[in-house]
Amino acid sequence: MLMRQRTESGDKLQQQIINQDFMLPSLGMPRRAAWSGSAPPGLSKHNVTVSGSRNWQGKADPFSVVAASLVSKLSEHQKMRESPLSQFRGMYLPPVLHPLNKTLVKDGKWKDGDSTQEKRRSFLHDFCKKYNSRKKLQTHLMHLVSRIYVEDRHKVLYCEVPKAGCSNWKRVLMVLNGLATSAHNISHDDVHYGKHLRKLDSYDLKGIYTRLNTYTKTIFVRDPMERLVSAFRDKFEHPNSYYHPVFGKAIIKKYRHNASEEALRTGSGVKFKEFIHYLLDSHRPVGMDIHWEQVSKLCYPCLINYDFIGKFETLEEDANYFLQLVGAPAELKFPNFKDRHSSDERTNAEVVKQYFKELSKEERQLTYDFYYLDYLMFNYTSPIV
Repeated sequence: MLMRQRTESGDKLQQQIINQDFMLPSLGMPRRAAWSGSAPPGLSKHNVTVSGSRNWQGKADPFSVVAASLVSKLSEHQKMRESPLSQFRGMYLPPVLHPLNKTLVKDGKWKDGDSTQEKRRSFLHDFCKKYNSRKKLQTHLMHLVSRIYVEDRHKVLYCEVPKAGCSNWKRVLMVLNGLATSAHNISHDDVHYGKHLRKLDSYDLKGIYTRLNTYTKTIFVRDPMERLVSAFRDKFEHPNSYYHPVFGKAIIKKYRHNASEEALRTGSGVKFKEFIHYLLDSHRPVGMDIHWEQVSKLCYPCLINYDFIGKFETLEEDANYFLQLVGAPAELKFPNFKDRHSSDERTNAEVVKQYFKELSKEERQLTYDFYYLDYLMFNYTSPIV
């Protein structure tokens, strides 16, 4: 049984970028930092050297400098046939923790929400400073922003975390963008397969940097074990034409002894213990999936400085405060209906306990370890295994 305790805790240009590792240490990392290596063409080190205070010490915002420089030098770089970001490897950005813009909030009832946001953002900022001071993170630029949805009318960037209210968030973004009049009239298939919303990686480099710099960036997260169990229940305990044949068959084949021919043929009936064996296996028979991938690898919270951190546990309150912040229509409220399998009990702490009874103490510990960073980043309670 899981018990809980409180812890303190241009096309060618784009293709070149995709093929190039882009190292982007956190927006809130070292106290003193500067561009490493030689300065970019047209820029001196003096112009882009920055320090760790809240105000930019250089002459320009490094994001804007990078974007402007790369766009102006595009033809030159294409001739050179090398990645335009090759000279920006190892760059450090100052710890930016801008206050939320609350000019569109129309009443004072959101004081508690505002206080909660400041605590969550400060906690994540402090964690990332400590974590990234010991370890440099790097990723491809396009992968870094590949889960972020864009709503241009209200200047919103939303990083999708599956099983943390993402279906209803996409509905809200469609309404904000004028694609629908009500979130309640949008089907599950329209949300996930309609391709109505653009992602940040579909823009050119300048468009990406402009939006990262000027839009309100939000992420909504959930207790890692509740999110994991919710994903398992959704994908493996109900008929599914993708997850059963793709994941289910591979899981049963590798982790079930004496599996029946029907189970091997259909991939249906995966047990939670088998799913955990797959999750923890360094040689998985099939790759990871966004529904159970760590948030730290979906949204890169220590690399992208999110302005608003919402939690599934306070979803409606957080979401409606966020809608006020971005100037959404007064009549638009975050929907509270369950997207699918509405007759099922919502996955909560008690449901999680029942599933984790199937695991050994070692398996429970390893599962917690797998999501260790997510627990720490967002100050969730850790399970006693």
